[in-house]
Order: sequence, then structure tokens, then C-alpha cells
Amino acid sequence: MAAAVACGRRAPVQLEEADIASLGEALRAGRATVREITQAYLDRIQSVDRRGPALNSVIELNPDALAIADALDAELRDKGPRGPLHGLPILIKDNIDTADAMKTTAGSLALLDAPAPRRDAAVAARLREAGALILGKTNLSEWANIRSTRSTSGWSGRGGLTRNPYALDRNTSGSSAGSGAAAAASLCAAAIGTETDGSIVSPSSVCGLVGIKPTVGLVGGAGIIPISHSQDTAGPMARTVRDAALLLSAINEQGKDYAAALDKDALKGVRLGVARRFMGRNQHVSRVADECLAALEKAGATLVDPFDMSAVDFSGERDTLLYELKADMAAYLGQRGGSMRSLDDLIEFNKAHAEAELRWFGQEYFEMSAKVGGLDDKPYLEARAKVEKARKEFTALMDRERLDAIVATTNTPAWLTDLVNGDHFGQGCSTPAAVTGFPHITVPGGLAEGLPVGFSFFGRAHDDERLIAFAYAFEQLTQARRPPRYRPRSAPNGA
Repeated sequence: MAAAVACGRRAPVQLEEADIASLGEALRAGRATVREITQAYLDRIQSVDRRGPALNSVIELNPDALAIADALDAELRDKGPRGPLHGLPILIKDNIDTADAMKTTAGSLALLDAPAPRRDAAVAARLREAGALILGKTNLSEWANIRSTRSTSGWSGRGGLTRNPYALDRNTSGSSAGSGAAAAASLCAAAIGTETDGSIVSPSSVCGLVGIKPTVGLVGGAGIIPISHSQDTAGPMARTVRDAALLLSAINEQGKDYAAALDKDALKGVRLGVARRFMGRNQHVSRVADECLAALEKAGATLVDPFDMSAVDFSGERDTLLYELKADMAAYLGQRGGSMRSLDDLIEFNKAHAEAELRWFGQEYFEMSAKVGGLDDKPYLEARAKVEKARKEFTALMDRERLDAIVATTNTPAWLTDLVNGDHFGQGCSTPAAVTGFPHITVPGGLAEGLPVGFSFFGRAHDDERLIAFAYAFEQLTQARRPPRYRPRSAPNGA
């Protein structure tokens, strides 16, 4: 699947596995233009995503991409680059508003004819300000996987099913399925996903990527089709920690440079709690975990193993999501305009278009959420009190053990996609950071029979910078990521 940017008589720029630094250097040195790089990615999407192996990760391309590329080329010649992302094609998830020719639908046919967003989402605006080129929108688990209790991740009524580039019969996880597959397959310089609980880190893990779920509020949430204002956030999905840090630097609201935190010696002398409750039920994951923990000790970290988190109660999440989904979705749809104004409208649309929308799974979460009351209801207030207690207890537990971060394998390898029975989730460690709103970063940790397994670092609120430093040091030591091989079906490593 090798690809190169055609650069006339100049030496070609290798596109596959190219990082943000090398692409940016090629642009600044005049070895490629933004138009050439953009066209090369468009060609690669047609080849890899549309034809064979047909990942089906990109739900829509930006029809103005080449015109935007020309404008960015002119700016580069006349004024120089805005920053490291200048002219680099980025794919974003189809629940992030863009005020342009592209649609924003959360993968649902219900929003296909809705009025275009009046303005860019905060994260899209930040990307454009940084000089990035928004190349298109990626497919996702419809409505960010909050529609049904037994969905198949990576499927949407509008976009169909996204496939895992490491084995096409395996799932991409979700809900940022398309962003995961596209970034893994080098269909963009990097991608943006969103997470409420696991939707960045899980697809990043099974697609061999670095994924950052920032502290909630670090990245602006305006203009993202919501589930929960308490837990939703956008974040980077990239092939290296450096690229993810550069992307987070561009989209965070404080203008902070997270790439400055990169330090290959950052693990020396730190104390890390090993969250064994999220590991050990799968022999392949256990092997990867042992290798990762040995690498941490080699890097000079002290392991508190095991670190017991079982006393912290994260059960406030369910009611938080059900109540906030109803309120936040109504607020979003109201400002968007069109015939869809509430969860009730979406539910009725799906019933009226059941063959297209409800063939594979239902809308149980939508129906449960539509029946709850307002954000002043006692069950919601009790759920929020539970969450606040969990935040305090989680932080106090880390403080008591003098921990710098908590580590665990992110989840199990990608499962076989099964539209009839739905997802077959294994263990995952996303919930503590998701419920508390704390940061979480996953890095490739190893392979299980050719399938990626991520390794996670998570910790206290606003520890994003330190976690990125730890993840970078781990990545530099282990070099565990391997590019996808696009096998048509699962096969033992090396087969």
C-alpha cells in the first residue's frame, strides 16, 4: 500500500507513514506543495478506502479541498507557514460541525437534509486557524454509539460499516471508527475523534494509534453533536505521540504547546499504579501487558502493582448520560434548525426509515433518554453527586499512593465484526477517566497475533502534559507500532 506524492521532477515525498514533521519540512523546503500532498491523499482515499481494501472510513470529502490547498500554497509562499500544521490534510469525525459544503450528520440519515451548521465547531475553527486543511469527514458509530444497547461499532445508516485495516473482518471499535481506520491507513496526516467513554482511546488502541482524550474542557465542545456536556470532548488520533501532541497544541483553547512536553526520559523516577482490574482475562493481552510493564521499569519507573481502584464508584455515568443526552441534543438540534428538534423526532424518523436505520440494531438508549425528565430531576442530581464523589476519591487515592499516573492495557484486540449479534467487547479501561473528565492517552503497546493492543496512561485533571511526556518516553523505548497489512481476514502474526 505504499504511496508517494508526485512532485514533478523533484524527489517524491513518501506518503504512507509520513509524519507531520516530515510533511511540513517537505512543504517548507519546496519539495512538495499543499496541492500535491492533498491530491495524493485524495488519490489514496480513492484507492484504499473506496476500492481495495475498501476500508470505508471516509464518509465525505471536502469538495473545496484543492481550492483551499491552492490558497494555503499562496500563503506559504507569501507569508510563510502559520505553524507545523500549515497545509496538512486532517480528517475529522462526522459529528463535528463545519460551516462549508460538507454535511454534519453523526452518521444518521435524519440529519442528511438538515440546514448546514451556521459556524464551524470550535475544534474545526482552531484547525483552520492553524492552517490545517480539513480534507473530509470520517464515518462513526451512528450518534457516537449512544443509540442502542447492542450496536455494532463502526456502522452508521449514512456511512455503512468501517473496516479495520489490520484485518478487514475485525472491528474498528467506536465511536471514532472512521478516524481510527483512516489515520492508521495513512489517508490523512492525522485525524480528530470525539469521546464520551472510550470513543477515542478504544479505536486508537485497536487501530494501532496514539489517541488523546484530553481533560474535559481543554478542547472547546461547541459545535459537536452531543451526548453529554460532562464527558464529551474532541481529541487527536495519530500515528505518533509527537503528531498527536502537535494536533492537541492546535486545537486546545489555551494555546498551549504540548509538543514542548516531549521528553524521552520522562519516566525516570515516576510512580505508576498498575490497574490490574482492567487486564489479565486475555492471554494475548497479558503478554503485551507484561512487556509494557517491563519497559516502564527499564525506563526507571516504579510500579505500584496492583493499584486497587475498586472502591471508587463510577456508576453515576449512566444517568448522567441519559439525562444530558436528552437536554443537550435538544439544544443542539434547536440551534441547528430543520425538522429534527428532539430525541422524539429522531426516534420517529428511525421508525419511519427502519429498513435503513434499524435493520441491524435498535434505539434503546434514545428511547430511555427520551423518557427522563430535566436536569433538575432528583435522579440526575444524585448521579452528578456520585460523579463528583468519584472525582474526589479517585484523586485522593492517587495522592495517597503518590502516583504520577495509572497504567493499563487499553482494551482487548479488535473483535470479529458481527452485525447480527453486535459488538463483542473485551476489557477496557476508559471509564474512570471518562466519568471524571480526566485525561487519558493510549499508545501502541504491542501486537496480539498481528492485531494491535494499546497501552494507556491516565491520571488527574489537567495532567495532560505529563501524560503526553510519559507516553512519548514509552513510545521511544518500545517502538511497538507496526503499520497495517490489510489482511482480508484475521491471521496469525507473520502468516
